[in-house]
Amino acid sequence: MKEEMIQLSIPTPFAVGDVHAYVLKGDAVTLVDSGPMTQEAQHAFVTQLKEHHLSIDDIDQVVLTHHHADHVGLLDLMKPHVRVIGHELNEPYISQDAAFKQRQIHFMNDFFQQLGVPLRQGECERMVRQSYTYSCTAHVDDVIKEGDRLKGHEHFQVLETPGHAQSHLSFLDETTGNFIGGDLLLTTISSNPLMEAPMKGTERQKSLLQYKASLERLLHLPIQAIYPGHGQLITSHHELIEERFKKQEKRANTMYQLLQRKEMTAFHLCRTLFPGLYEEALFLTMSETVGQLDVLLAAGHIEEVQKDGTLYYRANEGVK
Repeated sequence: MKEEMIQLSIPTPFAVGDVHAYVLKGDAVTLVDSGPMTQEAQHAFVTQLKEHHLSIDDIDQVVLTHHHADHVGLLDLMKPHVRVIGHELNEPYISQDAAFKQRQIHFMNDFFQQLGVPLRQGECERMVRQSYTYSCTAHVDDVIKEGDRLKGHEHFQVLETPGHAQSHLSFLDETTGNFIGGDLLLTTISSNPLMEAPMKGTERQKSLLQYKASLERLLHLPIQAIYPGHGQLITSHHELIEERFKKQEKRANTMYQLLQRKEMTAFHLCRTLFPGLYEEALFLTMSETVGQLDVLLAAGHIEEVQKDGTLYYRANEGVK
């Protein structure tokens, strides 16, 4: 039986616009991602399923590309009969584990203070709780990882592609070269590799370094088309990835030049790089800033020094 792939476009309350979910009709009926938990999203989801002569009851399983609210919120519509499949790191987010939420708040509070951010009372708690606003309360029933196959669609290979999220997975159809990429590569915007609280007993992951490695990996895979989480179908992914790399390099160079002039905290850099944006989008802009600092530190272009509990960054002498 020839497999069918159906794209659903579901509205979100976020600036990125609609999120795409994909229905795979093969030996199983599988939904890849859902949408945020809003009435508008719910209506669009049910209506578009109906247009393809499907209902929620027809869905056997939901596979997640990652845990962000705009990709998982509508899981609540499908409980309890649908199995949820994804990376193990989805679990504390989609179940809204209370202890993990507290760990996120503590991590952000401590790290942001180290980075020189003048935090308002309760600001980190508000940021963390806000990230769950349109999410779900579900559980991962089946964990998948690098090299696994999608149950019911064995020609889809599972790839771990962290960076935008630590839980991020992508799926390559080896028969067609179709690649379901979540938020790994988008035409409309550059995916932001977000800071995440480390899991218990581990260090903070360097999201931008991971993200660059994940994009680099795409250049060596037999991909014909990327079906993204947002925006248009991507058929020239090599050119788009090169464009993303150039943009990242330009921002890293700008940051290095700033640090050649004087020593700065991450917050001072963030405010300088994103003067009109950092106040309303503190988490996103600080994630971008920290990511670029990680890249420059890994390359040996800058060094990090701690003074009275605050981290400062400065350019290494003799590095171009």
